[in-house]
Amino acid sequence: MGAITRLTEMQMRFAHEIVSNEGRKNGTECAISAGYAQDSAGVRAAELQNPKRFPLVVKYIGELRDEYQKKYAVTFERHIAELGKLRMEALKKGAWSAAINAEVARGKAAGLYIEQKIIRTGKIDDLSEAELENRMKEIIDQYSPILEGVETKDLKEKVKAKQKKIRLEPGHNKPEQHLKPIKTIKNGRDTSSNSSS
Repeated sequence: MGAITRLTEMQMRFAHEIVSNEGRKNGTECAISAGYAQDSAGVRAAELQNPKRFPLVVKYIGELRDEYQKKYAVTFERHIAELGKLRMEALKKGAWSAAINAEVARGKAAGLYIEQKIIRTGKIDDLSEAELENRMKEIIDQYSPILEGVETKDLKEKVKAKQKKIRLEPGHNKPEQHLKPIKTIKNGRDTSSNSSS
């Protein structure tokens, strides 16, 4: 018996069924739809997808998949054109919301909109000594009533008031810089406030 050089009609139907119903039908159901007997459809489906048993069928299935991917591939141009068509149809029907959504989707696809999500995670190691000291002062100020044994009712109001006050202070997020007084020397004498003359 020589090598098979061409596919039968049922084998081609099976290949089309497999590719066009991918994810919707299993191999057995595709074999039945292609005309194979119900009692042996599962075995036929497995054999037809085995490259050692039926290399021509497997090759044909691969070619069909490539065709389908090219035909239904999402390219930028197709995507933008399709969204444009949907927008125009929505406008004709007076569906303004749908038209706007289609236009926004076109803009997103074209890169006109940029969605940013910033997730900040801070580690103590990332803070400078001054920032760490300031943060510790804020925490002690905010939560000192807890440490001093104040009632929970009063505590909530006090904490909210403190937080509001801290937020409203100009530059509360900026680390304070501890500056040393400048020494002024006139006629060879130190005139700074902390000099002892």
